[in-house]
Amino acid sequence: MAGNDATLTPPPHGDEKSRGDDKLRGDDAARIAVLLPLGLNTAYDYLVPDGEIVPEGTFVRVPLGSREVTGVVWGAGDAEADGGVARGRLKEIIAVLPVPPLPESVRKLVDWVAEYTLAKRGAVLRMAMSVPAALEPAKMRIAFLSTGNEPERLTPARRRVLELLADGLPRGATELAREAAVSTGVVKGLAESGALRQISLPAELAPETPDWRHPRATLSSDQSSAAVALKECVADATFSVTLLDGVTGSGKTEVYFEAVAAALEAGRQVLVMLPEIALSTQWLERFRARFGSAPCIWHSELGQRARRETWRAVASGAARIVVGARSALWLPFAELGLIVV
Repeated sequence: MAGNDATLTPPPHGDEKSRGDDKLRGDDAARIAVLLPLGLNTAYDYLVPDGEIVPEGTFVRVPLGSREVTGVVWGAGDAEADGGVARGRLKEIIAVLPVPPLPESVRKLVDWVAEYTLAKRGAVLRMAMSVPAALEPAKMRIAFLSTGNEPERLTPARRRVLELLADGLPRGATELAREAAVSTGVVKGLAESGALRQISLPAELAPETPDWRHPRATLSSDQSSAAVALKECVADATFSVTLLDGVTGSGKTEVYFEAVAAALEAGRQVLVMLPEIALSTQWLERFRARFGSAPCIWHSELGQRARRETWRAVASGAARIVVGARSALWLPFAELGLIVV
């Protein structure tokens, strides 16, 4: 995985170095191989500043010709003695991004898919980096609270805003304007008059936490037998495939919900893959009835903010259950324990 960031003509690199130690230290720390989400099959070598430790999977920003690109540390770079690019031709990484590393399981999936489909590894990696905004530092959100001071001029529009904020919950200007059916100018005018005060909130809201102990439906004898078998597979914590066979309306959803509950109890994350057409209100209501909260959703119609928040929540482990289309398979699950298809 050695390379030249200017010529893009790196010598081939053996697979035996694509997986080094979990952390690159000592002599290895001077040279790391970074896979870029481009139509490239080989990672490129960069230098790490003295004293900095960069684990495999770390997202880093690196120079590539005249531009900057974000990539993933894929392993140790090649030493010159092993055919690597001369140290003097290598450039240092620009920055380590403040997000959790790409899990080893996802990196292995990238390698496997690239080999199986004869695709470029960088092109496959691009699917796991489909939300560039998730790699940037989170920005604080501006919200407003009522100060209790009534403005000199209290119009019906201003009154609606103040009545909304009477519950003590902070809201952003756009949210207030939408709920009170006013313009954002009304909100800003109240703030300027001293009736509202501005506060900063974390940019990302924590997702709801599903409760595996939440009361479940009573299962039939056949459902119970199938649920027990599925929960045993989850408890084994090893790879296995189980086919749950049954006609429409036979209660398969309640059965795999028991496997989901077992994974949650074990502290693992869960991915439920459904066609987008199946992500109906009815299915989500059944999920909420079983676990007491909504899952995180992932599909092509999500807005950029929702995609960013979900991606980061999955990477940090805060998102315990994701329900989504096929592209959800490329989310950076920190502790994935069950996939339901």
